[in-house]
Formats: sequence, structure tokens, C-alpha cells
Amino acid sequence: MNVIEFRDQLFVEGKKLGFTDLELYYEKHSSFGCSIFKGEIDDYDSSNTFGLAVRGLFNGKMGYAYTEKIDKESVSFLLEHMKENAILLEDDPEELFSGDAPYEEKDFYSPSLSGISTKEKISFLKAVEKEIYEFDPRVVQTNYAMIQDQLMEKALYNNKGLALEDRNNFFYVAFSVVVKENDEVKTGMHFKLTKDFYSLDPAKVAKAAVEKSLRYLNGKSYPNKTYPVILQGDAAAPLFATFSPSFSAKSVQDNQSRLKGKLDSLIASEVLTLIDNPFLEDGTRSGTFDSEGVPTRELTLVQNGILRSYFHNLKTAKKDGVASTGHGYKSSYKDSIGVSPSNFYVVPGEESFDELMSTMKEGIIITSLSGLHSGANQISGDFSLAANGLYVKDGKIVGPTNQMTIAGNFFELLMDIEKVGNDLEFSPMDYYGYIGSPSLKIKGLAVTVD
Repeated sequence: MNVIEFRDQLFVEGKKLGFTDLELYYEKHSSFGCSIFKGEIDDYDSSNTFGLAVRGLFNGKMGYAYTEKIDKESVSFLLEHMKENAILLEDDPEELFSGDAPYEEKDFYSPSLSGISTKEKISFLKAVEKEIYEFDPRVVQTNYAMIQDQLMEKALYNNKGLALEDRNNFFYVAFSVVVKENDEVKTGMHFKLTKDFYSLDPAKVAKAAVEKSLRYLNGKSYPNKTYPVILQGDAAAPLFATFSPSFSAKSVQDNQSRLKGKLDSLIASEVLTLIDNPFLEDGTRSGTFDSEGVPTRELTLVQNGILRSYFHNLKTAKKDGVASTGHGYKSSYKDSIGVSPSNFYVVPGEESFDELMSTMKEGIIITSLSGLHSGANQISGDFSLAANGLYVKDGKIVGPTNQMTIAGNFFELLMDIEKVGNDLEFSPMDYYGYIGSPSLKIKGLAVTVD
């Protein structure tokens, strides 16, 4: 039995049992991952997982169930399970989307990417690692050298006539390189995502990975004070990812966001514009519909510092008396519907990184952050984070600092952004969506250097 046959039987049998609304959500995930250590395969994983979830309205209550089996017996199991859940659940029933809206005709699937052999992928990984060791004698080892490719397929059908299908695939590499000079040991991380495997040059990838570690050698201590700061994209993007739930209507309605009541108010510097673009060509969250079947669209959250919208699913939109923004999301077919961005990023400015730096008489470049899960309060906005970076004097990099701690408040930081660079980078953290930012010049942050 295929998915379409399963759907048809589910809808027919469900109607006989008294279900008025029925929805089937199907998801398939294929992935390949490999890591190596000094030329030998250290870890290898190839998997294919799939499952489907159903929702149904029974006596005015919504029931839920999911399965990994597509057969006749599963139809009966799911319907009975949904009836039981519907009787027990006390929440207000969710509504199924009727599909009375236009959908973009876009395909985010790259056939060429799926055509790359496993042998080619492993050979590329080994070539990069070899280049890493040959690039500089100070390279000691790689903490990890890995590749990962993923293919996601999803489909959503309901008995109101909605029939949607979408797919997306991408490939990324990640390297953590350890370098040593005298008794000093430093580590950096390099991440690169693409849909064009053959555009990756092993020598260029290795160079970028090694240089991100070498730049931290011979760090020095500097006075502890408030400095003008440039947050590079590699640091700014994870920071925005950590605080992205503040833009969720669910967080606002649950009194878990400082942005409550701030619509159409200035919440950031006028140089800042934040958009969510579900049609980004290389976006890991790109798609034409969300997990509820609502059409996705490009959404401006912050326009020149003014908060224009929150992220909404159908439930939060109904509560606020607005339309869903197409951000109903579940990370797996097993999960309930939440709210999440797709590809959410700071719109780049016109100035290069060097132009941003040239305006600093004295300052700090923050190149990476750590401790975001424990050192940041998503509700208050307060953060105290470990950071790596570089000291700047008269518009030029003097050298690396010792490890630092930076402290501040995210919402105050938004107001203190002076300039936005043109070097957009995306964070490998994808729990909150695919989040990106270019380098940001900040008026001041409290910096403590070890």
C-alpha cells in the first residue's frame, strides 16, 4: 500500500466512524554522514526514516496519532487511537487549513546533489583532511572532519481537498582543527553548506578551516571595559538563533517574550531589517507550505528597526485575529504543531567587513561564541557568554585576545547596532530554524578578557 492508497482508505473509514475533519502528514528523511580521523573512517551512518501522522476532529475534539507502518491494519489503529485521544484532550480543537490560498511553484531539490556517490563524498573528505595537515606545520589534528547530506520529503493531505508535496536536500562539511605553537593550543571551527558539491575546492575548504584556528594563537590580555564591538556573522547568527523564539506569537501570548505589545514600535536600530525567506535557494528550511499546509511567504519581521510582525501558526493567528504567517512547524511527524522560523536572517548592508573595521579607533572583533544554551536568558534577553576574538587598534587587527566573556542584553544590543555588513553567514545551529547574519558593528559591549 502506498501513501495515496493509505490516505484514501483513512478518509473513507474515518468518515464512517464520524470524523468530520481528517489530515494526513507524511515525512521521509534520508541522510548520509561520515567522519574521518587521519585518513581513516571514524564514523559512518546512512539512514532512511519515514512516518506519518494523522489529525482528526471527532465530536468537536481533535485527536492525534502516528505510525511508521503503511498498511490496512494501521488505518484502523490510527482512527481508534485518535478517537481515544479526542475524548481525553481538553484543549480547544485546532483547525485544518482548507487550502484556499495560492502556493508558490518552487522546487528546492537538487538532482545533481543526490547523484553524488558515497565514494566521491568520502574521497572529498579525505582530500580536505590531507590539505589541512599540509597547510601549516602547527596543525596537530582535527577534532572532527565530517560531511553530511540530507534529503527531506514531506506531503500533507486533508479531506477538505488539500494535497501538497515538497522536498529539499543539501550537503554540508564541518571541520574543527587543533593547532599548537610552543605550549599554546587553539581550536577553530569551519562550516560550509551547499547544493553544489562540485563547487567545493578541498584546498580552499582546508585553508578556511585552518586559518580559523591559527588566528587565535599568541593571544593577549587587554583591559576589561566596554568596547565597540564587531560581531562577525559566525557569532551574530547563533546569537539571533538563541533569541529567535522572542519573535514567536506563541511566546508573546504565553508572556515569554519582551516583544509583547511592541508591534509597530521601534525595537532595534534603524539599520536593522530582519526577514524570513522560505524560498531561499540554499535554505535548509525552504518550502512552499508549513506543517499545517499554510502557504509560506517572505515575511518582514523588523523593518528599519520597527517590529512589523510575529511568527504565527493557525492557532496563534486565530487568537490574535490575524492570518497565519505560514510558520506552523513540527520537527518530526511525531510532534505537535509549534511555531518556528524557516530561513530567518538579518538583511545585509553595503559595507564590507574591512570597511566596518576601518571605523574603529579601538575595539574587539567577536569571532565565535560558546555557552549560548546556559549563558543566555531568552525571556529577559540577558547574556554572559564565552567568546573568542581579535583586538583592533586604529582600524587594523593587532592580534587575538585571550578568551573573553561578553555580557549584555540582546534587546539593548539590537538598539546599539551602528552598521550592518554585507558578509551574510548562517549558523549550523538549526533547532530554531536556519538563522543568518552578516557582521554587525555594535556601539558597545562589556568585555572581560582572561
